[in-house]
Amino acid sequence: MKELKRVLASAALVVAAAVGVIGVGAQQPARGAPPPQPLTMSKYLSHDTVAGCSKAGTFVNTPEYIVQCSHRTGPGVVEIHTKETDVIYVIDGTATFVTGGKALNVTATNPLQPRGTDIQGGEVHRLTKGDVIVVPAGQAHWFKEVPGAVSYYVVKVLKQ
Repeated sequence: MKELKRVLASAALVVAAAVGVIGVGAQQPARGAPPPQPLTMSKYLSHDTVAGCSKAGTFVNTPEYIVQCSHRTGPGVVEIHTKETDVIYVIDGTATFVTGGKALNVTATNPLQPRGTDIQGGEVHRLTKGDVIVVPAGQAHWFKEVPGAVSYYVVKVLKQ
């Protein structure tokens, strides 16, 4: 419980700092998600709500940032968020995560969220519990390998 509070407090500080440095802008809500709303009061998330992040969910969705929990049991696709910096904190499991390099076979159903099938070059990171990685807006990234499962919090800081 103390660790979770520390993590969420750290994420809040990162968001506050990033919003001040990066600036804010409009975002497109996920399919079926309500539009972002400014946060005007503190948002408390109990340990029962976050429950170790064993399933994905969005906890806070504002025009400046999004706080989510994600859970993967396999690799993903290459992602490029043109207007979002991802601050990722791994809370359980391991994964091979690739950042940078050149995304291959890029498609852009949503031009703000292009996807690819592979990354040529890039930096390989072996993520494990307790690791934090920050992926700047516009940089290709990919959960290339997830040997079992990985759970993580992601704070998406949105820019203009």
